[in-house]
Amino acid sequence: MDVTYLVQTIAIYAIPVLLAITLHEAAHGYVARYFGDMTAHAEGRISLNPFRHVELVGTILIPLLVLYFSSYKFLFGWAKPVPVNYSALRNPRRDMALVAAAGPAANLAMLVGWLLVLKVAIILPHGELTLPIAAMAEAGIIVNLVVMVFNLVPILPLDGGRIVMSLLPRPSAVQYAKFEKWSGHVLTGFVLFAVLDGMANDGKFVARSFAPLGELAQHLVHSIVFG
Repeated sequence: MDVTYLVQTIAIYAIPVLLAITLHEAAHGYVARYFGDMTAHAEGRISLNPFRHVELVGTILIPLLVLYFSSYKFLFGWAKPVPVNYSALRNPRRDMALVAAAGPAANLAMLVGWLLVLKVAIILPHGELTLPIAAMAEAGIIVNLVVMVFNLVPILPLDGGRIVMSLLPRPSAVQYAKFEKWSGHVLTGFVLFAVLDGMANDGKFVARSFAPLGELAQHLVHSIVFG
């Protein structure tokens, strides 16, 4: 594997990835506080400072290892989860869905922001500064699209699972919540499979699995560049 390519990839993706997964968590805390839960506020987690949400293993080490061993075809990581006490929310079932949706909504907002950055970089004369900014903006579009869609998968403890649980009738929600103890193993297995696919198969299966998202990201970039 080309170490130089790895360093270049990290340089381009570091800021978009850091913002995508940490501000995603911050959004949960802001919305939870708005609806009455002060847990994250009391722990100093209501902040747009990404470093308050960084977790050494999940935000730095795991993404680097997964990126390297999956032959640069897959990236996975997480920030320090923002604590939410759903029973403290004014309307727990309704507000749980809104708190959960805040994370993907933040990624959507960042995706739009990176699209605007890319548009500005394309308009400005090309130079030593604008080309790296354009590359970083494209990375931001891809990263936020993947993080948003991944977190909307209806599996607990992902945001999509929280949203589904809040919409189910109470008896069904109780049964649905029982699957959470198994879903973490499913997610871990998926990450390990992606790494093994990268090592043994150059990441071809994972690349094909995420092809629709890649095509959507390319369409967004193409519309900015040529639209």
